[in-house]
Amino acid sequence: MRTIKEINAKIKKGEVVVVTAEEIIDLVKKKGAKKAAQEVDVVTTGTFGPMCSSGTFFNIGHSKPRIKLGGGSCKLNDVPAYCGFAAVDIYLGATAIPDDDPRNKVFPGEFKYGGGHVIQEIVAGRDVRLEATAYGTDCYPRKKLETYINMKDLNEAVLFNIRNCYQNYNVAVNLSDKIIYTYMGALKPKLGNANYCSAGQLSPLLKDPYYKTIGIGTKIFLGGGIGFVAWQGTQHNPTVKRKDNGVPQAPAGTIAVIGDLKQMKPEWLVGTSMLGYGVTLTVGIGVPIPILDEEVVKYAAIRDEEIYTQIVDYSQAYPQMIPGSLGEVNYSQLKSGKIIVQGKEVSTGNLSSYSKAREIAEELKSWIKKGDFLLTEPVAALPGAESGYTFKPLKERPIV
Repeated sequence: MRTIKEINAKIKKGEVVVVTAEEIIDLVKKKGAKKAAQEVDVVTTGTFGPMCSSGTFFNIGHSKPRIKLGGGSCKLNDVPAYCGFAAVDIYLGATAIPDDDPRNKVFPGEFKYGGGHVIQEIVAGRDVRLEATAYGTDCYPRKKLETYINMKDLNEAVLFNIRNCYQNYNVAVNLSDKIIYTYMGALKPKLGNANYCSAGQLSPLLKDPYYKTIGIGTKIFLGGGIGFVAWQGTQHNPTVKRKDNGVPQAPAGTIAVIGDLKQMKPEWLVGTSMLGYGVTLTVGIGVPIPILDEEVVKYAAIRDEEIYTQIVDYSQAYPQMIPGSLGEVNYSQLKSGKIIVQGKEVSTGNLSSYSKAREIAEELKSWIKKGDFLLTEPVAALPGAESGYTFKPLKERPIV
């Protein structure tokens, strides 16, 4: 019905019609998919939740005399960064923690500070202490460097997250008789609570379940700035079982994303401590869905009650990779605050902020309406269910 080029022309003229992933639901219910597809050009989505597979590349610039960090070691506020690149390029992962952190020696560990917190501080414009050692070469003679770095002084600061924005995810529960601490939060014994992590009907990949508009090169809201989909995310798994509406019933697609950290904001990249588990980064992502035809708008209008996911025991089944589910629930049920598991009423909690996801969708909507954000044509599609692309677990082989 329309192309991305035509939509961008309307954005430039100030004539584009943009609604959020919540608003399109009501519009389709009121006017039908065909009429809504004729009226709406873009639907904006959003999600804001912990995304451990995140991190940043920094180029710190050359010191005098020069130092070669590659092959040496580097810490930012005592948090180890990876420096197996060229002279002054480093990568800081969101889950990195200081060497002297007690971890889970006193269980559950608090994990007060790590890579995610450092990233947030750098984005906030704070000075961060850099300590580095090197082995020295003729062209890079320096062996030790201690200084402060600040965002304004860095040559390059790039957010590159290899797995974000999971398309659906498990509901985590605990069948054991003791509390457990997981990346899905603290889980009380004997089905004491159920945690989930998704924006549901606002979440980007749930509103484009077959990746018809979201692909490599798609321009997105990332951390309060502009980013792009760089590749399918690690553990991308589009072949899982789906409902008739196309929505996966279990963890499925993921995206790798990249963007200029210097454009981003600390309220959308938040260092997060998870009791008994570790450190992570809570990331804000918003993806525009161009309404190219009626089929796209039907998917974009999928509601919480049409999105189902699996209830999984994290005390035994998940850690031991035992297949199976304790049941299936939809996001409307999860957001009601209570679900039924094995005949018991269980309270639910969301690690992903729905209100923040709504803010992201609204912010992206305003960017597009003001003409500050044009859409991009993906240069390649993400692997879909028909591609046979699937996530395989580790095949362990004994080392002799």
